[in-house]
Amino acid sequence: MLHVNPKMLARLDDLEKNLLSRGDRAEREGWAGEIEERNLPLALLRSKRDESQRMARRPVVDLGIPKPCPIPSALETH
Repeated sequence: MLHVNPKMLARLDDLEKNLLSRGDRAEREGWAGEIEERNLPLALLRSKRDESQRMARRPVVDLGIPKPCPIPSALETH
């Protein structure tokens, strides 16, 4: 799954404005196919932006650095 860097949320806003502007022109020009073609990308863009904003609000959790487990030697006898 593609995750959007929260720093790029402004770019998603720009893309949304562009899609809306194209849709407005398509409606003025009567381009029904263009109107339908923008609906899916617009819905996906909004969904991705909402998801990214939710992720940006989550606190960062430090999981630490894992410690290596000792590997028993095959030559050791018990």
